[in-house]
Amino acid sequence: MQPRNMSMSGVVDLAAVKAAQEAKAKAEQARAEAARQGGGGAISPADLVIDVDEAGFERDVLQRSTEVPVVIDFWAEWCEPCKQLSPLLERLTVEYNGRILLAKIDVDANQMLMQQFGIQGIPAVFAVVAGQALPLFQGAAGEAQIRQTLDQLVQVGEQRFGLTGLDVDPDAVPGGAAQAAPAEAVGPYDALLEAAVQALDGGDLAGAVQAYKNVLADDPTNPEATLGLAQAELLQRVQGLDPQQVRKEAAEKPGDAAAQIAAADLDLVGGHVEDAFGRLIETVGRTAGDDRNAVRVRLLELFEVVGADDPRVVAARRALARALF
Repeated sequence: MQPRNMSMSGVVDLAAVKAAQEAKAKAEQARAEAARQGGGGAISPADLVIDVDEAGFERDVLQRSTEVPVVIDFWAEWCEPCKQLSPLLERLTVEYNGRILLAKIDVDANQMLMQQFGIQGIPAVFAVVAGQALPLFQGAAGEAQIRQTLDQLVQVGEQRFGLTGLDVDPDAVPGGAAQAAPAEAVGPYDALLEAAVQALDGGDLAGAVQAYKNVLADDPTNPEATLGLAQAELLQRVQGLDPQQVRKEAAEKPGDAAAQIAAADLDLVGGHVEDAFGRLIETVGRTAGDDRNAVRVRLLELFEVVGADDPRVVAARRALARALF
């Protein structure tokens, strides 16, 4: 499943200007009513991620979307890509500190909602802003791509609907419980992994790469570090590239391994996973020797970025085997 709409550039097309104005007015009325009734108090970071079912959808998603953009994660227990994506969405939601709310919907238990959103495969991620549903992406996606999408979603919520988000109290008790939740156990590599994430957030790609390598030096099979390193190295490679020039060279030199590798990196960063894989598999068939091996190695690296269990990776591995043998 290829990520779709990994950009909010199409949001304006999802509703007419008149509908957007009406939605904004309704959002303002809802916020005013909530304020009049004494709502809108500070919440715990843990309350930014909620489980939603069909019975509570209007209250927990539609009504809350008048205060904050609500991201919807459609998932299922049997969905392997969901097990990678959902924890990432939960962590990012907490990091956004009230600018978004994450609603998790189990499709097996909520078939009607799945049908209403027209979902044909999972994971699938939507957003609801001031009552309007916006498709974000379907399938697995990298953290950098998701951050870009969430940034644009927040911007749309603020600029078009005046949604300033929720007030989050880091010391608040989740769900209004009477006692604080127990502290989570800290793993042996949590500090290094957190340092890598902070480096990525600060644009220090070299620092993130080194932090992930530090983990892998001691634990070569650490899955989070393996994925993080592949993503950080990809972002490092495309940093400073001229996309127009790269794509021009790739179009003019279909058999040039370096040109196709650079274009494939850009394809993947742009969310065009199958295009990136297809480009390199075709190049394997056009090249030989060291060039062919360089293309093969880069394709394997891109597999790491997307995740071994992703169906697009499984299909591309089969295609690569056919191209090689």
